[in-house]
Amino acid sequence: MPSINVNSVEYHYTDTQVGEETIVFSHGLLWSGYMFHKQEAFFKDRYRIITYDHRGQGKTHSPADGYDMDTLYEDAVALIEALCPNQKVHFAGLSMGGFVAMRLAARRPDLLKSVILMETSADAEPQENVPKYRTLNNVVKWLGTWAVVSKVMPIMFSQKFLKDPTRKEERQEWENQMKLCKAPGITKAVAGVIDRKPIYDEIATILLPTLIMVGTQDVATVPAKAERIHAQIAHSQLVYIEGGGHTSSIEEPEQVNDAIDKFLKQVI
Repeated sequence: MPSINVNSVEYHYTDTQVGEETIVFSHGLLWSGYMFHKQEAFFKDRYRIITYDHRGQGKTHSPADGYDMDTLYEDAVALIEALCPNQKVHFAGLSMGGFVAMRLAARRPDLLKSVILMETSADAEPQENVPKYRTLNNVVKWLGTWAVVSKVMPIMFSQKFLKDPTRKEERQEWENQMKLCKAPGITKAVAGVIDRKPIYDEIATILLPTLIMVGTQDVATVPAKAERIHAQIAHSQLVYIEGGGHTSSIEEPEQVNDAIDKFLKQVI
């Protein structure tokens, strides 16, 4: 699998390489670029699709530091400039990837044609969540991610997905994916998300075509968070993913793909 040195970190990525227009997908916490495999399958015949794994997650190396959102934004800039020279891209970020996407759209619009924000927030982590998330992170530090799977799955996925008897094997696949996270890197990544700075005031400057998506059953970044972003970014579009949770690219791929497809047809 390909890798690229980005700001002294060996980043793992995938690249379909074919297509005049490029979509870069930036994943959510605890996962990897693989969480967009259903989007890659749907779009790869028409677009060049790039996914990448953040520091300390997936197959990307785990440096000692640099897990804050501003550093991840700088990494995304370097990755786009290296893989897509002289080309603007469509950048899609889910949750943590959305934190990166908003910084890109506000600070480096010259790199982007459009931005797609999925299951994300422009605010700092709500204070009521912080003690719980820090406790879970400490458990992972000492025992590994397997010890928190039962607590985290209801945060990451909708009740619709979790209770569907026909998707038992798929749920097991994503439990296994979570267990692949290695404690040294993932705990630093989690801390970076918990301690992130808000970017709400900054996103008012975004003038790029912007699509915002949120699952109606998302409990991690509730629909009100998406509505708040929508109100702050002029001319943005807001789409509700019916029955989707915090990981709608996996849970409701048909709705997500359809929303992205319609959006891109408008902006290209």
